[in-house]
Amino acid sequence: MKNGMLIIAAILLITTSMAQAQMQAQEPALHGSFSVTYLSKYIWRGFDIYDDKSGVDASLDLDLYGTGFGIKVTARRANSSEFENTERWDYNLYYRNRLFDGECYAMNYMLGWVLYNYPDQPTKGSVMAPNASLQELHAVMSWPEICPVGIVPTYVLVKMWPHRSGSYSGARSSLAFPPAMVGTASGYAHIFMLDYGFTIANLIPNNPEQKINLHSEFVFNDGVSPVGTNVDHDWTNMVFGISTDIDLDNNLVLTPAVHHQRTFDDSVNEDEDETWVTLSATCKF
Repeated sequence: MKNGMLIIAAILLITTSMAQAQMQAQEPALHGSFSVTYLSKYIWRGFDIYDDKSGVDASLDLDLYGTGFGIKVTARRANSSEFENTERWDYNLYYRNRLFDGECYAMNYMLGWVLYNYPDQPTKGSVMAPNASLQELHAVMSWPEICPVGIVPTYVLVKMWPHRSGSYSGARSSLAFPPAMVGTASGYAHIFMLDYGFTIANLIPNNPEQKINLHSEFVFNDGVSPVGTNVDHDWTNMVFGISTDIDLDNNLVLTPAVHHQRTFDDSVNEDEDETWVTLSATCKF
């Protein structure tokens, strides 16, 4: 945890210095956001990572001077002591852009690489003390203008594999028990999303129109598991959510949300449905 806090402090110091230098040079400034999120459960790619326990995330997202490139660092931690060795740091490099601007089929896209790192686990890991660090490449494509009624479809392609090829989750070994739990972290996932936004008048005092966001996603898992289990190649789960952004002025936004997951396959989350809430506070700069 101390190393992680030092990383965040170093990033903040560097980015502040870079932003000041840009302002002095009267060039486009560095922009981004810092957010903290409380989660009553941490459901990730359909899996209940903290076994119905709550967690908290803190993230720093930097837009590199309007180039489309960005860096995002997220610290994830359970609020229960039994998961003290599962603290995770996500390091994300991404590029955003838009194609076919002005057409009904205009497409926003993002290409990204993520390292999911568990700093409290052994670097290489073993059967008795596994290391679960992973890497991921993903492509996100959405079409915000394609539906006249305002529904926005999005497709996400994910390729995930172990950070170290010789790790417990990276390759099968006859020494592992059970052997089936080794080498399960490599594979693809296909996520299909639909989003829709509408407004409600006078829902919040001093705000004549409050936007409500509806979200749904349907996941086809091609056999990849981030928790060391065998997953079927099948449609595994769908998620429904509702959220809203509450502007508190001074570039501070509060986002409450409710989510529900319907699990289709017992190889993911033991076929349990899940309902959870999140509350995020985001400061933009």
